Amino acid sequence: MTTLKAGTIMLGVRDVDRAKKFYAEGMGAEIEQDYPGFVTCKLGAGSNLALYAWDAAAQDAGVSPDGSGFRGVSFHHLTDSRDEVDEVMRAAVAAGGTVVKEAEAAQWGGYFGFFSDLDGYLWKVASAT
Repeated sequence: MTTLKAGTIMLGVRDVDRAKKFYAEGMGAEIEQDYPGFVTCKLGAGSNLALYAWDAAAQDAGVSPDGSGFRGVSFHHLTDSRDEVDEVMRAAVAAGGTVVKEAEAAQWGGYFGFFSDLDGYLWKVASAT
């Protein structure tokens, strides 16, 4: 039986250069490939993030590029400390992201917050303590 793996996550973005600046300069991702309309970044721990022009990504999949609103997905960055949660949230805002939910203590004992990138993709940043 084959096991499903996700080595690369692709985001359809409205402006590839703007998204590249957010993720590379603002959030510290390392650019791996850089082509007009397509960029890949290393996220660490063997995963990559691909940034692809929104309309081109929709065309590749054979779907309408007009989708909007909550996409039913969020990306999670897990840290070792509350300080790192706060640091990542500050970096996202400094890079042009938007705080969706301020970092706070969770009922389950952890600490977390949410931000969105420049195209509205939702990121949860959390620590277990």
